[in-house]
Amino acid sequence: MVIKMVAENVEPEYRSFSYLEDGKDFKSFKLVSEIDRVKSRKVPLTEDEKARVEGIFKKYPAVSMHDHPFVLPSDLGETYEYIKRNRIFFGYRGLYHSRLSGVFDGLLNSFNLINSDRPWHWNSVVNELGMRLCDIDHQDFALQCRRVGDITEAHKTGRLAVIPHLEGAGMIENDLDRIDILFGLGVRCIGLVYSEANYLGSGFKEKRDGGLTDFGHDAVERFNKVGMTIDLAHVGDLTSLEAIEASRKPCLITHAGCRSLWNTKRMKNDEVLKALAEKGGVLGIEAAPHTTISPDHPLHSLESVMDHFERAVGIIGIDHVGFGPDTMFGDHVGMHHLFSRELGIKAALSSVKYQEVEFVDGLENPSDFPNIVAWLVKNGYSDNEIGKVMGGNVIRVLKETWPR
Repeated sequence: MVIKMVAENVEPEYRSFSYLEDGKDFKSFKLVSEIDRVKSRKVPLTEDEKARVEGIFKKYPAVSMHDHPFVLPSDLGETYEYIKRNRIFFGYRGLYHSRLSGVFDGLLNSFNLINSDRPWHWNSVVNELGMRLCDIDHQDFALQCRRVGDITEAHKTGRLAVIPHLEGAGMIENDLDRIDILFGLGVRCIGLVYSEANYLGSGFKEKRDGGLTDFGHDAVERFNKVGMTIDLAHVGDLTSLEAIEASRKPCLITHAGCRSLWNTKRMKNDEVLKALAEKGGVLGIEAAPHTTISPDHPLHSLESVMDHFERAVGIIGIDHVGFGPDTMFGDHVGMHHLFSRELGIKAALSSVKYQEVEFVDGLENPSDFPNIVAWLVKNGYSDNEIGKVMGGNVIRVLKETWPR
């Protein structure tokens, strides 16, 4: 069942798995609203500024370097069962309002929330990926992204190119050929490590970073050959530096911030950021609750996030910065509490004191992405600079890393 919505320029009517019978083919859950779940504020703009923002979105493709654009249950207590049943609803309506032309879709099973039995982790990832792409193939607003040209086409037609993204490579275990298989199944970006050490190297949670392993070196070489973009968002400092050095192609840090501004291990130090930029890579500034906090804006908000953006621009230049908000549709703070151990939340925040917020005001979910462009317009950035950071920089890296 394909729902036509692009030509009419109206939000999609399709909801995930509408090609099946609710209650017969799958169990449904009451899900949160994708729009206005909470009162996340908008950047106030004059009419001239609004017109400029609109012109920028028409001229330049916007790409989120990392989000989790699924829809959570209204009752977070049902989240375990919701994920285990593997029919995780995609936020088509909310993503329409995001104005994005491309989104790195962070699949849940890449960090093994439910299945602690490692040999089954591979099956969990493949099952979730297949279910997502099957759903996408039943509508025409979102499309699976295999080439950079798919992002360009999505921008031209008012659609969304979905880039399957795994935050950690633990599921490949010690089998290099699984990299080829994942690429063939549609994955286009993989994090070497999700917080904890694996066969490839060390994550930020480890007390001692052992660096890139011999197998990790082999994996980096295979990523380069296959055309898989390497992500270092959750990777330890030494492992990150050695991966950047080992890679023939630029890497991404899809969602992080500046440790010089907020001193947690989840943020990246200047040495890693400079090494990333020297090889042509890009940092995506993240906005998941209680990550990119700043001294000037200790209550996590759009302003805190943009403090990290400006610090990063000062360190590595505007050609090497983008945005990976790391948002979702639902109670993100509640999700962090529910999966605190699996997500490494305690380890990430163990070195700092902070005041918890209910949500990140101004960047609560993917539909808030236009606030980033509005803030940049409001704060004096040129159209060319905005075009780079809203998508141009990461597209440049994808052109260098993906097959032509």
